[in-house]
Amino acid sequence: MHEKNLDHEILKLIEAEPEISSNDIARNLSVPEELVKMRIANFNDTREKILIMSYGHSIYDSLNAAFEPESYSVVRTFGGSSALEAVKNEKTDLVLLDTGLMDRDGFEICRQLKASSKYCWIPIVMLSKKGEVKDRIEAFKSGADDYVITPFSFLELKARIGMILRRKQI
Repeated sequence: MHEKNLDHEILKLIEAEPEISSNDIARNLSVPEELVKMRIANFNDTREKILIMSYGHSIYDSLNAAFEPESYSVVRTFGGSSALEAVKNEKTDLVLLDTGLMDRDGFEICRQLKASSKYCWIPIVMLSKKGEVKDRIEAFKSGADDYVITPFSFLELKARIGMILRRKQI
């Protein structure tokens, strides 16, 4: 059973019977109890989740190292086609979107997310090597909440993300 479907089925059983044991859930769904326990433990992760859409390993590793200690959950996806699927599957609080995605244009992904009634509320911070005014304007016209030029200061990026997430809670 696919993880997303399994999570959905586990939640349905818990909602129907809040006192149900993980053993009963496992037996009901014909899956190992350890898998049920692991999936339920993942439900309890209340950290804000940042989805990083990028094609580079090094930027993800750096961002993950910067944000995990700040109590953010960091998830990565490569390229544009899997990026939209990742937003759909993850309960994302903020997207860091690299404008240089290999298989799709970052501005187009931003436009699609902001045009969707399901995802338009998710803040998007675009990361780019392009520092021209026209590129920043394109990002904001696409719906980006912020635009950060690389290389950037991790302290500044953390401050910007913290501010955007605080503003989102209001």
